[in-house]
Amino acid sequence: MTNQIVQSMVKELKSASIKNKAPIWSNLAELALKPGIAKKLVNITRINNVTADNDVVIIPGKVLGTGNISHKVILCSFSISTAAAKKIKDAGGKIITYSDLISKFPTGKGVRIIG
Repeated sequence: MTNQIVQSMVKELKSASIKNKAPIWSNLAELALKPGIAKKLVNITRINNVTADNDVVIIPGKVLGTGNISHKVILCSFSISTAAAKKIKDAGGKIITYSDLISKFPTGKGVRIIG
């Protein structure tokens, strides 16, 4: 059973997918409905290795603070540790909500899902 916050997020993501003809939001909604054990854990090191400066990234799981990041990224995740958030911000990056991500990138163009 999923909680009401997740159900609300899924509804908004599916609506955005239909409205903007952007399948990325529908894919993210499906990932949000997976059981907690299936959600990914992603370290800062991995984000650093697979992204470039100013990339926009979604993590359908939790971001952990292991490692360092050497460039700016715009990050949206289901959960993030305090250490990871500090490292992203210290590198000049931003952490945004999925609602902000949808409004800034309605078609999902340039947005990558990692995890």
